[in-house]
Amino acid sequence: MKKTKRFEELLKKFDNTKVHSLKEGVDTVKTLASAKFDETVEIALKLNVDPRYADQMVRGSVVLPAGTGKVVRVAVIAKDAKADEAKTAAADIVGDDDLIEQIQAGNINFDVLIATPNLMGLVGKVGRILGPKGLMPNPKTGTVTMDIKQAVENAKGGQVNFRVDKQGNIHAGIGKVSFTKEQLMDNLSTFIKAINKHKPASAKGRYVKNATLSLTMSPSVSLDTQEIIDLR
Repeated sequence: MKKTKRFEELLKKFDNTKVHSLKEGVDTVKTLASAKFDETVEIALKLNVDPRYADQMVRGSVVLPAGTGKVVRVAVIAKDAKADEAKTAAADIVGDDDLIEQIQAGNINFDVLIATPNLMGLVGKVGRILGPKGLMPNPKTGTVTMDIKQAVENAKGGQVNFRVDKQGNIHAGIGKVSFTKEQLMDNLSTFIKAINKHKPASAKGRYVKNATLSLTMSPSVSLDTQEIIDLR
């Protein structure tokens, strides 16, 4: 892939052959902002797991202390008192059969979908639509729950869901470049601790093979994997 002039200029701002500490990584990506919008700070991890085996799947969620910097639209599938709870918690869309019909019609105006366990059979009707979009509620990410209030607050307050792909990679946004260095460090540390907490018992060898930090439109900054592995 041909590198643009802007990309080449950004590469001159740091040593891309060096492995950086987490603090150095945050300090460096803060200097790489070049877009006309508030770029997302992204972490990419290559884990030493084989997700073809169920006992090596790494999946979960974590609420970042400084939030994600994004406005998240939350939909809730619930009835009666739980629907009222969702509305009180400021969910953007609340419904049951009517919401399922909207999804079937292709009207997906939300970023996160939460459902009560008793209505997952209803949600299953649109599983083929939601699944490929990463919107299917799941207990592991806290989006299938009876605690609707907490789930809505988490989703709007900075929850990040993560799931290892077929190659063992995890990508996630941990904030915006406009965040302070302290906010980004807090978010980065919290995210890494969550990944380490989800290390499969069956995973052998070095858990994190490599890691990078980048902006939406910047080169990647290599991170010290030992520091990451040691962070608990």
